[in-house]
Amino acid sequence: MASTTDAAPSGTAPADTRPDTTGPASLKVVPARHYARWAAAAAVAVLVAQFVHGLATNPVWEWGVFSDYVLSETIVEAVWVTLQLTAYATVLGFLLGTVLAFMRLSRSPVLQTVAWTYIWVFRSIPMIVQLVFWFNLSALYKELGVGIPFGPVFWSVDSNGLIGTIGAAVIGLTLHQAAYAAEIVRGGVISVDPGQLEAAAALGIPRLRQIRRIVLPQAMRAILPTAGNEIIGLLKGTSVVYVMSIGELFYQVQVIYGRNGRVVPLLLVATAWYVVLTSLLSVAQYYVERHYARGADRTPPPTPFQRARRLVRTLRAAAARRDQPVLPLKTLGPLGESR
Repeated sequence: MASTTDAAPSGTAPADTRPDTTGPASLKVVPARHYARWAAAAAVAVLVAQFVHGLATNPVWEWGVFSDYVLSETIVEAVWVTLQLTAYATVLGFLLGTVLAFMRLSRSPVLQTVAWTYIWVFRSIPMIVQLVFWFNLSALYKELGVGIPFGPVFWSVDSNGLIGTIGAAVIGLTLHQAAYAAEIVRGGVISVDPGQLEAAAALGIPRLRQIRRIVLPQAMRAILPTAGNEIIGLLKGTSVVYVMSIGELFYQVQVIYGRNGRVVPLLLVATAWYVVLTSLLSVAQYYVERHYARGADRTPPPTPFQRARRLVRTLRAAAARRDQPVLPLKTLGPLGESR
């Protein structure tokens, strides 16, 4: 009787059905060990822990004195003066800097030379020297007037009464800031593809509208990071006006610790306020950059507030699901029908 099983052909080895233990699928995947990275992270963590421990336990910091002065009326008024100086110098400095930038980009050799000379001079002189110079302007010009050039003066006023201490500080900060703002704006403008201006000119768009609606919106993406950094530097640079005895933050801190001798906690007060103001400016810079990035990034990443709201919604949905009563499972029939 013939066998019902298929016999292997003569001379052919039977198929090996054992699992392959030599192929790539059988290899054990071992994650890479970054021992140097772990050691560096541990060392940094130890240093940070030591620094925090020193802040909490070192009596020299005098946190009680810090809490007494950080929100005092004198310090808050000084912070307001600092913000005013920063705002005036930022607005006026970037307005003048924008004019200087387009003067440098113009085809007039006179405008180019004047703008380049201005930028060269005011970037060469330290800010403190400029402030002292404007503070002593009355030593050079007793009166400032309006009249015919090289002719009679129709109206004049005492220079000290016209400018004043705050005015001299704003003028010095503005002129100093304008030199740097001009180069920032110029760098952003030349980053725009010139072919777009040629296309706009071919369409008959006026030159001013080309700059306002085509050049500047695109240049802002290159201008904003450097401009934000410059504004933050200006905020901290307003401390230089202490030489003019203006009651800004650093000057008032100096006056207070000159009276009570608590140098370290008062310097910590100034540091804390500068950190808070710088952080606020950084947040504002982030959202302004995000606004001007809409044309290049169609789907910008969510902001920290959007991530926080999404997390809250996720947690609420999970809590709602957890609070819902659990329904008993229905008895299923042989074909999966409930009964």
